[in-house]
Amino acid sequence: MSALPDAEALCATLAAALRPHVTPSTAMIGLYTGGVWLAERLHAMLGVEAPLGTMDIAFYRDDYDRQGLQRDPKRTRIPFDVEGRDLLLVDDVLYTGRTVRAAMNELFDYGRPARIALVVLAERGGRELPICAQYCGARVEVPPEMRLRLQRADGGKLSLELKRAT
Repeated sequence: MSALPDAEALCATLAAALRPHVTPSTAMIGLYTGGVWLAERLHAMLGVEAPLGTMDIAFYRDDYDRQGLQRDPKRTRIPFDVEGRDLLLVDDVLYTGRTVRAAMNELFDYGRPARIALVVLAERGGRELPICAQYCGARVEVPPEMRLRLQRADGGKLSLELKRAT
């Protein structure tokens, strides 16, 4: 396997791709944890007017009965009206599509957005649901026994890393 792409460079690439599509009706929601880190960065780079939303989809997962509540659950916070908005749903890595499905289920509890575009730093393949990203920083080949994760250093620098799946 080749070296992982530079997460900081991918952020800049995503911001450039998104910039022409950001309008006054655009709002952004990051999925915990890596998606929030990426969304914080993109939100600032793009100057999105609506405050940043954050979402923890733990209760909406289709495997909640197997995984249960994580030790550090976060709160979903959407500080704007979802109804009729163009939403940028941001996650770090797109894998099976189940996290994104859960996020969309939760979003519709808040209202009916005009559009939802999925923004991901990296896509690793292995989809189990028919979900694709409209904006993707990179496609990365990852062996099935490994996980691709976004990390954030104390200074805020983002990086991608591989870890053995547990």
